[in-house]
This record gives sequence, structure tokens and C-alpha cells, in this order.
Amino acid sequence: MNKILSCAAVVGLLVASSYGAFAKGPGGAASGGGASTVSPGQQFRENGPVTGTTGASGYAPGKQMQTNGPVTGSPGASGYAPGKLKN
Repeated sequence: MNKILSCAAVVGLLVASSYGAFAKGPGGAASGGGASTVSPGQQFRENGPVTGTTGASGYAPGKQMQTNGPVTGSPGASGYAPGKLKN
């Protein structure tokens, strides 16, 4: 009985550790793309604050929609969401 439990525990650990091997790091895709490259925080780090705002708030989807207007075919500020923007 102990051997069976030990084998089950080892198999469980191997399966759990293999999921970590397939997890994507920051940026999503291995090519460095993904939503995080156009996130408000990343844009702030690369370009500094938008005039008249503090921190990354000038790059927030709602602020971009107020400044530039809505994206055709996207309700509200969703057209400016990091997952929708292309680098």
C-alpha cells in the first residue's frame, strides 16, 4: 500500500511540475509579443507620462478612448484594451 501511495505521489509531482514548464512568461508569446507589451504600465515605462496625467493613467483604455474616440466595432474603451492593441 505504501509503494502505491509513493508512486502516486511521484506521478502527481511530475504532472504538476510539467505544467510549469509549459507556462508562458511575461509577454505571453515566446517572441516577446502579447498584451503586456502594450499595457499601460509598459507604455509608461517606455514613453513616460502623458502630458496632463500622472503615472500610467494616461495610457489606460478609458483615457485613450476619451482622447481619441471609440474604436469602430468595439463597444466603449474595449478597442483600446491591451489584448486588442497591436504593437
